[in-house]
Formats: sequence, C-alpha cells, structure tokens
Amino acid sequence: MNERNYDLICLGRLAVDLYAQQPGARLEDATSFAKYLGGSSANVAFGTARLGLRTAMLSRVGDDHMGRFLRETLLHEGCDVSQVGTDSQRLTALVLLGIKDRETFPLIFYRENCADMALDEDDVDEAFIASSRALAITGTHFSTPGVHAASVKALGFARRHGVRTVLDIDYRPALWGLTGRGDGETRFIADAGVTAHLQTILPRFDLIVGTEEEFQIAGGSPDLMAALRTVRAVTAGTLVVKRGAFGCSVIEDAVPAHLGQAPTYGGTRVEVLNVLGAGDAFMAGFLYGWLRGEGIERSCRYANACGALVVSRHGCAPAMPSRAELDYFLAHDEHLQRPDDDKELAHLHRVSVPRRVWNDLHIFAFDHRSQLYELARECGADESRLPRFKQLLVDAVARTEQELGLQQRVGVLIDQRYGQDALNAATGRGWWIGRPVEMPGSNPLEFEYGRSLGSQLQHWPAEHVVKCLVPFDPDGTPETRLEQETQLRALYDAVLQSGHELLLEVIPPINPHANGTPGGRMLRAMKRIYNLGLRPEWWKLAPLPAPDWAAIDALIAERDPYCRGVVLLGLNAPFAELAEGFHAAARSASCRGFAVGRSLFLEPARAWLRGEVDDATLVTQAAQQFAELAGLWRQAREAHARGDGVTA
Repeated sequence: MNERNYDLICLGRLAVDLYAQQPGARLEDATSFAKYLGGSSANVAFGTARLGLRTAMLSRVGDDHMGRFLRETLLHEGCDVSQVGTDSQRLTALVLLGIKDRETFPLIFYRENCADMALDEDDVDEAFIASSRALAITGTHFSTPGVHAASVKALGFARRHGVRTVLDIDYRPALWGLTGRGDGETRFIADAGVTAHLQTILPRFDLIVGTEEEFQIAGGSPDLMAALRTVRAVTAGTLVVKRGAFGCSVIEDAVPAHLGQAPTYGGTRVEVLNVLGAGDAFMAGFLYGWLRGEGIERSCRYANACGALVVSRHGCAPAMPSRAELDYFLAHDEHLQRPDDDKELAHLHRVSVPRRVWNDLHIFAFDHRSQLYELARECGADESRLPRFKQLLVDAVARTEQELGLQQRVGVLIDQRYGQDALNAATGRGWWIGRPVEMPGSNPLEFEYGRSLGSQLQHWPAEHVVKCLVPFDPDGTPETRLEQETQLRALYDAVLQSGHELLLEVIPPINPHANGTPGGRMLRAMKRIYNLGLRPEWWKLAPLPAPDWAAIDALIAERDPYCRGVVLLGLNAPFAELAEGFHAAARSASCRGFAVGRSLFLEPARAWLRGEVDDATLVTQAAQQFAELAGLWRQAREAHARGDGVTA
C-alpha cells in the first residue's frame, strides 16, 4: 500500500479551543484565553502530521475567521485539508475550557448546529478514502443521524478498498444530549441507548481505543472486564485501554479474566497540568507507530510519551510533540517527571515543530526612531509626519514584492513608536515582520517598554519577530557585561513565554584598538551569548570578510542547528559596499538575506520631508532602491551558484 497518498484520514470533530490562561481560577473568573485548534479528530490529525505521517482531515468548518484559522493551522503542520468543507450556513464549533485543578476542568461546548456536525454523505468521496492506509473516526460522529450516515459511508468505502479502520470512542455525554448544555465537564453517564448504538458500529473497526469508562459505555457494564467481553463479542478488532498514569493495556485476542493479565505498557509519571487532550496525544503517538509497522509495544511507548508530554503543557494541539521532542523524551524519561521544566525539551518544542521557511529574505528596515526624528528636525518637518512616511514605505515594499515576484521572500523591520499604522498594514500579508524592543542608543541595554517586556509581548501578533540591537563587548570586564547580559536574559525569558521568535542585532566594539578583528570579535560575542544559554532564532550582523563566515556557520551549527539564520545589516553603507558584503556572505550556510534601511530610504526620505517630492514619488523612489538592492543580492547568490564567488 506504499502507493497510497495518505497514511491516515481523520474524520470527526474540528473546532476552536479557547483555553483559560489562569490555572486555578474558575471559568467564571478567567480573564484571558488562548486560542488553539481543537476537537478530538483534529487533534489527532495535527499530532500525527507533526510526527511525520501523511495525514488528511475530513470535516467541515464555517465560512468564518475561526474556520480559516483551523484550516490554516492544519495546513501549516502538513495536514491535507482538501476535504475540509466550508459550510456557509453554520459557524465553526467552539469550546471554552478552564483548568481549576488537576482533576477539575470546566468545559463548555458551543456546538449547536455547528459546521463539523453537519458533515453528510455527500462530503465523503470514495477515491479519497481509498487513497489512505487508515481511516480514524471519533465516537461523536455517530451521535446524530447525519454524521452517523457519513461515517458509515466512509467505513464502507474503507472496507471495500482495504483501508484499516480506527475508532476513538471519545465519549462526551454532553455531545450525546445526556447532560445540560453547560455541563461539558462530565465524562461519564451510563446510557443504554448510547451503548446499543455504539455496538452497531464496533464490528466495523480494526482498532478501538478508549479509556476504561469509554469501554464501559461501549460494553454497557460498570464492570470493565464484563464490558470488554461484550465488546469482544461484537468485534475482533484490537482493543487498547488507556489507563492514565498506568499506561495502557492491549487486548488482541480473547479478553482475560483480569486486565492485569493483558499486555500492559507503563508510561512515565509526570507532573500534571492539564489532562484535557492527553487521549488525543496518546492516539496520535499510537497511530504513528502502528501505521509505520513498529509493533504494539513501540506504538504504546510512543502513545504514552505523547500523552505524558501533553498533560504537562497548556492546551492540546500546540502541546503535541515533534519527533525530535519524542526522541529526547524517550531517551531521558526516567528523569523527566517535570517535562515543562526541562530547558532542552522546551527548546525542541519551540524550534523543531513545523515553521515557515525563510531562506531568501529581502528585508526593508525602517524601525529607526531617533535617526528619523533627527532627520525630520534637520529637514524642518514635524515629527507627526513620520507615521505617514512609514506607511508609504510599506507601499514601496508591496510594490517591489509584486514587480519582482518576491512573494514569501520579503520582510520589514518597523517600530511601534512611529510605525504602528505601518505595522498594522504589513501584518497578515505573509511578510517576515520584525519589531524592535531596545531603547534607541541605550548602552547598557534598556527596553522601550520598560521592565514589563513580557506583558507587552502578549499584545503582539504571533507572526512578529522580536528584534533587539545590543552593543556587546565580548572582551569587556564582568562588571561592564553584567547589566547587558542580565537584560538579554530577561528578554530571552520573555520571548520563551510569549512564543515570539527573537532576532539579536549584535554590535561589537568598533574601536580599532579593540582585541582582534571585527569578525573575531563578532564570533566571540556570539559564543558568549550562546554560553549564557540564549539561542535566538535570528542574528543580524554587519557584513564580514568571506573567511569569517565559515567560523560563524560552524558556531551556529554546533550551538543551535535549529537557528533560522543570519541577515546582513546595512549601516547606511553605499550600495557598492553592500554588494561586497553580499558576495562575501554568498558561501555562508547560515546567511539568509539582508535587512537594510537607511541605505534605501535616507535620500528619498530627506526629499519627502522637505516637501520636494510627493507621496507617490517617495513610494516610487524607495521601491526602486529596494529593487536595485534586491538585484545586487540576487547577483551575489547567482555568482556563488555558478562557482565564481569571492575567494579568501
């Protein structure tokens, strides 16, 4: 079956989870929520795609912002969404969740006539089902006539084409109409009607996964072993019983007298923050091993590890591990009772998950504040004109992107002080966007937002990159470095909490009597920052001679192979000098592009501020400058590709 397009199709719930960000508080007292992808089927699709399976989702979302968010989130993880329909009559499902304590999770389902529960038989395509090695469905999608019919139709196609079938019992009494609509937290209510309904579908599955309570509802008995025997009477499928901290038990043949007589695979006991979503993580890990033919024992080890990682983190889908995280956890699980406290694991969760690729960046930097203020004074212009100036530069970037076909390769550096409107205009276009946090000219380093940097970052869009310019003398005395390093540590802690990427623009001493060459000082500065335990996603460096780039590349590869790379700064250098820097960096494995500002906009800005040119001329001149520099960058890359780059 290697020729099939997908390893797994997940059919079922696809919703938005809004998680309260105040653990310990009642849901009534929550003051902010984090927005995540949710729904059992979608979580499994997300988790298996993150681990590397070729996964697809079959469901519906509304014709709304949340539906687009869900589709984009799955797509970002590599999950196929071609069969996620858009329902113009219904809204995307929504769930509100709180974390009161380790055992109490208030939960409200907003699923009244929602899009994913309107999936019908017409949404199920036989060729699509036949293109997968396995089909996974959750129990909720048998709870009403419409989704039941769609699920049964999909199962029929699966049987016809030799597709393995998987059931996550996923019992939520509220979604079967057995509780009040506000009581999504209740996990179990015995109901003969649900039991009878489930038993009509159990024979259709090769693999059935559930908690002890879910097998009790499937088997119609409060006695787990009796329930399992009833389930076995109607299905020959493999039964996987999730047992929380005890791991899981697997029954492939006859049900034994006691669950302890079934093969049982223990998990790692970890500190629990939130058990919601742990079952979906378990399923993702199990299917990852099972569909790769790694055997039951290995599949259970993956499953237990994924569940352990997710219970220690906030949310479900974003807490799912990458393969790098999973391997690290399995290698160190004896010492990871607090996975959330392990710095290497946290780093892997930050950098090894799918991220947008930026390998050829053309960044127009106009995050300047003090320089533009002084330029405005020099030109006799009012400071109030600077926000408009920055908005016009966004137009110039957009024009260059369109004219040169630089989609997915352009970026901007814009400040908040004069550039908030420009930031708003740039955000959402698919550009790389950086924002400064340093107080201009500060040395020792100070932040423009004061010491409460972390709280400020909570208001930034997730796509924005935190940029910090820091003068840093690697050969300075400990006293001169202490404040700088303390501030950098605070900055790094803030971005770890907020989830934003970090770009460090490092400026070593320019004193010609300083120790060593500029390249050597830069290398020592970067080493020192790495030694502090800081691993920024991006570095912004001044152009260096070609021989120095090999040492920079080697350092980054050694200290942080997940580093996004280096962009070259301009410092108002003439284009000829910038071109030399581009050619010198062309052989670098870590240089990803340039981030240049005053070399591009200074003269057009001076003319505009003096009233010598209008808005349209400014945009045209800035776009022409940007296009010319892009051409020099392209020439350097093409020269390297031809093998006629700069030699040492």
